[in-house]
Amino acid sequence: MNSTGSKQEIELKDLKEQVLVITGASSGIGLKTARMAAKQGARIVAASRNESALQQLIEELREQGAEAIWVKADVSKEAEVENITEAANSAFGGFDTWVNNAGVSIFGKAMEVDMKDMRHMFDTTFWGVVYGSRAAVNHFKESGKSGALINIGSFYGDRGTVVQSSYSAAKFALHGWTENLRMELEKDKAPISVTLIHPGRIDTPYNEHAASYLENKPSHIGMMYGPDAVADAILYAASHPKRDMYVGFQAKSLAVLGRLSPRLMDKWMELTMFRTQQDPKRPINPPETNSLYEPGYGLHERGTNKGWVRKKSWYVKVTKHPILSAAALAGIGVSLLALNKKK
Repeated sequence: MNSTGSKQEIELKDLKEQVLVITGASSGIGLKTARMAAKQGARIVAASRNESALQQLIEELREQGAEAIWVKADVSKEAEVENITEAANSAFGGFDTWVNNAGVSIFGKAMEVDMKDMRHMFDTTFWGVVYGSRAAVNHFKESGKSGALINIGSFYGDRGTVVQSSYSAAKFALHGWTENLRMELEKDKAPISVTLIHPGRIDTPYNEHAASYLENKPSHIGMMYGPDAVADAILYAASHPKRDMYVGFQAKSLAVLGRLSPRLMDKWMELTMFRTQQDPKRPINPPETNSLYEPGYGLHERGTNKGWVRKKSWYVKVTKHPILSAAALAGIGVSLLALNKKK
């Protein structure tokens, strides 16, 4: 039996027995999560603003034998988030896991981003998570059953960055909201697992969908992870109560280093992040193609980033199997000690 550390006991169903609500399901991480969950037998409630992409996704999943519905919803509007709950109740009698994945970024310096754009980005990236969290918690409390709430954060919510300063601030707020909600639910002994996912750089259409004030095309330059790694963490947390799931050693290590040596991390970010978040060799997308106010293109899991893409995260595997990982590390330590004694 699993527990998040408080006295209440949380029993989450196996994934194949669950109904999953996934926001931002028409692209990137949300799209990959819906496809992976459906293959493992879960029933899917896919939500996003892109109606056409959602219809195609649900047709695809149903052709593969999955039970799935779509809901057109803009998570920046609380009433439309409530519509997702109503659709899940009507189709499946409720849901077991709610994944707050929808979000959009803005590339631009803190003093250059228009306040209207910044507020609207917060409406989606932060307030959309608040609306989704409240809808999920109310549903779980009313049903009297255990459930999982999974919020998709970011390395930029653990550590401030440059160029995406407004997005980073929204993710900081999201992280704070998630921690406070988790503690209050634990205090009330509510059988609700609240997990915060901390992705590093992920190869999705995230950069193409973002609004940008840069002269160059927003892009991840360097090592990144495929959306498979994040979906893997999400689906594990759906059936195993976890406080946090870091996707990629870079996400965990840089967050820790940022806390231990903040000034050193300031300098490292200033040195690297201006150049590794944009590609000077590619033309910037026309402003009207971003998805800050209107849906971006859908049904693409991957983006057009340049660099080394790792499909799986060993850090996620370690989190999923802590005892085996600890044993392996202990074995390595014993071997190194033995070799040292022979010298």
